[in-house]
Amino acid sequence: MEKRSEEKDKIDFASAFEVREVGIVKSIQKIIAIATGLPSCVSGQMLEFVNGEKGLVIGFTEDEVQILVLGSAANLRAGCEVYNKGQFLSLPVGKGFLGRVINALCAPEDGMGDIDSSEEYPVFKVAPGVMERIPVEKTLETGTLSIDAIIPIAKGQRQLLIGDRLTGKTSVAIDAIINQKGKDVVCIYCCIGKTHSSLLKVIETLKDRDVLSHTIILSGTASTSPGEQYLAPYTACMLGEYFMNNGGDVLVIFDDLTRHAWIYRQISLLLGRAPGREAYPGDIFYVHSQLMERAGYLKPDLGNGSMTFLPILEVQQGDVTGYISTNVISMTDGQLYFSTPLFNKGFRPAIDFGLSVSRIGSKAQWPAIKSLSRTLRLEYLQYKELVQMTQLRATGLSKSAEQLLRRGEAITQLLIQDKNDPVPSEVQVAYLYALSLGILDELTVSEIKKFKKEFVGKVNEWDRSLLPVISETREFKDANIERMRRCLQRYFEQE
Repeated sequence: MEKRSEEKDKIDFASAFEVREVGIVKSIQKIIAIATGLPSCVSGQMLEFVNGEKGLVIGFTEDEVQILVLGSAANLRAGCEVYNKGQFLSLPVGKGFLGRVINALCAPEDGMGDIDSSEEYPVFKVAPGVMERIPVEKTLETGTLSIDAIIPIAKGQRQLLIGDRLTGKTSVAIDAIINQKGKDVVCIYCCIGKTHSSLLKVIETLKDRDVLSHTIILSGTASTSPGEQYLAPYTACMLGEYFMNNGGDVLVIFDDLTRHAWIYRQISLLLGRAPGREAYPGDIFYVHSQLMERAGYLKPDLGNGSMTFLPILEVQQGDVTGYISTNVISMTDGQLYFSTPLFNKGFRPAIDFGLSVSRIGSKAQWPAIKSLSRTLRLEYLQYKELVQMTQLRATGLSKSAEQLLRRGEAITQLLIQDKNDPVPSEVQVAYLYALSLGILDELTVSEIKKFKKEFVGKVNEWDRSLLPVISETREFKDANIERMRRCLQRYFEQE
């Protein structure tokens, strides 16, 4: 008994003390604290100031430690104590985060109380190695016909959304989240440096479409501290890794990485690091590449989970040759280029197929959509070229040219899509089949719009099991082709 009581006293005695290293803040430069007296610090470790604010070790000099303040630096002064407990930056993860709005430190921002979590993951982590991955094999259905048919995205892919401001990049990303309803895909929307009002619009849209239950909103708006904005995409990636490691499929949207680069440039200039091209530091490529490489498709031994990234970049006047845009293009598996002229002409989503590409997505595309859209991109680009030629010529057109124009106009009307209204993949198959038969070439714009609005309802009325069978098999076999042909015939006969 005496021995047990002695052991208990030892445990209580040990728990009453906390081993930590104490440093002194030497100076504060905006969001950077310079401290001395922390010889054991390692880059990436978490520190705590005497007032409770958190800090991240981000650099060193010979005698000083550079600390990025992850909160408000207003109450910090020279002479304040800062504590190092030898812990790297780890944050809570778990299913409890679904449907919640959080900040970059995983603290709730929606006023709905604390979030239960039993695990913690490191925010900065080495990406899975080559031997831990497998080639992509499943498509990520975005619900946008022009993407799913022409520039498909696979689960585990990194597909960049790039274009000028107000060209519909965020709308396409939000449509992809809406389209994951009922598909067992966890979605994470990471807002970086945008206004609070724009984030509220996104949240309201997701609530209206009843998809917030499978979505995590990470708020790193412009009103938050630069330290939290810098941390936001890494936290979003960390949350996605929890679900991926547990065998789930994850879609992460970074909106946007241009502002994240601005924040890192601001931090680096405050640290006194040498500026390079466009005043960005030399390690800006590594900052984004270590993030992008964490997406992927894990092999079955590791749960067979996947994490897909849709990073967004904003450019000026269509210039994709900027430093950040060329960097991110080189580290992703393709890009969707959003064109301002196309947007202003009413072609929405305003994706320029000449500058857009998906390098690996076609490997995972639905066989049904792949067979029906094989020549779609080429036909559309030929139509755009012909339109430019006819604007320069005053002479009449040949019959073949007129037919190409009619077909191009039908393709254009089919690809135009309202925002926040994703089209299921089996419905896309129905539209593409009608286009392949040449039926839509003879219709007016209003008739094509009417067809898109009414045909699916008629198919479900006349042959209720047809679209579900296509959705289940993802193929368009002879029997189903005949059934779809009969539905099309019946629809146009009654017209």
